Amino acid sequence: MSNTLKVRDDHAPVCFEATAKNDGKFKLCEGTETSWLTQGQTFGTKELRGRVEPWLTALFQSEHLSLLAGSGLTHAVHRLATGKPAAGMSEATLTSYKDEIENAAKEAAQKAGREAGNLEDQLRAANELLRGLEILGKTTEAETLRTELTSTLETFSKSILESEAGIASSGAYKREQAFNVLVTFLMSFASRTGVRDRLNIFTTNYDRLIEAGAELAGLHLLDRFLGNLMPIFRSSRLDLDMHYNPPGIRGEPRYLEGVARFTKLHGSVDWVQADRDIRRIGLPFGADEVEPYLKTPGLEDASAHKLMIYPNASKDRETSDYPYVELFRDLAAAVCRPNSTLITYGYSFGDEHINRVIRDMLTVPSTHLVVIAYDDPLGRIMQTYQELGRPSQISLLIGPALADLQTLTESFLPKAAIDKTTFRMSELLKQRYGTEAHSAPAAGKPDGNFDAADLL
Repeated sequence: MSNTLKVRDDHAPVCFEATAKNDGKFKLCEGTETSWLTQGQTFGTKELRGRVEPWLTALFQSEHLSLLAGSGLTHAVHRLATGKPAAGMSEATLTSYKDEIENAAKEAAQKAGREAGNLEDQLRAANELLRGLEILGKTTEAETLRTELTSTLETFSKSILESEAGIASSGAYKREQAFNVLVTFLMSFASRTGVRDRLNIFTTNYDRLIEAGAELAGLHLLDRFLGNLMPIFRSSRLDLDMHYNPPGIRGEPRYLEGVARFTKLHGSVDWVQADRDIRRIGLPFGADEVEPYLKTPGLEDASAHKLMIYPNASKDRETSDYPYVELFRDLAAAVCRPNSTLITYGYSFGDEHINRVIRDMLTVPSTHLVVIAYDDPLGRIMQTYQELGRPSQISLLIGPALADLQTLTESFLPKAAIDKTTFRMSELLKQRYGTEAHSAPAAGKPDGNFDAADLL
């Protein structure tokens, strides 16, 4: 499988592939030219790291930083834990107006640049049809379609939970290894100094993998939900933050480290519409099914069709559209501002609502987009790259040599810590020897090793 890299001063994407010897080395693809390599020259991860890691480190310290995680993140962690990909979205098994729904879903997918419709397209078309049947007064047909939609969403929610359960029930060693990689991945983004704006994490996934990883990492996620037992979605809590007062310091409090803002753009398997409110239920990670946790006072009339999985089949369209409108507004507000960097991981650019926001973001000259993806089987990423027409504002890391989650965290992402000691050591070494830390000889030590006294 070929890999695509575009960082720093690359004028065009650089294509490279593994050598025939399968020795961990790479070479440029035929017809590819770049200023930092010659045709036929081999290189490895070390050379790639020297080119990629400093670039990402600089971008990660932009004034505003956002991460958009797609299904690729779930598949990557699931594969680390179980050796196989997570469950995907199967087609809906609807019998009422089946052909009409499939044709509408296909047409919507093609408008979004996708060849065939998926489950979300089918559900969206079915919901629109359901509303039309209700307006026409065709009660029997509407009820039949509603029942099928409820059954489809029940099956879909179970497939999401199966993916979570696959990770939770894998062997202790594999599970711990997978979550360690996930924690390192998240903290690479969240490790920002107090003078920088909070990291914004956005995801199109319905599972709770990011929440589980953040919990293990001790990362506080600020979302729009407020409360402890059954948190409720609030529009007025966007600017809520966490601060602390250092001992002996007077004046304004400082930002607490390890805090990020979190937005699930398509809803979650544990979000439920209860009357006029959107609530988050206490659904354990890897639970077998949702239904038992809906049998709670206040949720008596809730069922699978009340789950806030976008799009859902709720009667109250105004209420069901309400959280998603707010969430997409958060995305636009976070990324469409000067000195902002957006990193996508595992996102295939199949959602036109998100693509439109990204397109608007890049009209601001000081913004930057970094696309990290394991592969691009449908060619949507490269097609979007060409359509956006702003190559100087886009970096690409596509392919297993660059975007494999474990390789990415070990070799290319910035160090997952706010490590002021490293910065201080580098500055001292520059002042004393006029060079970088990794190349400076230790005074009086031919072997180049340092001890604590050398930094005093």
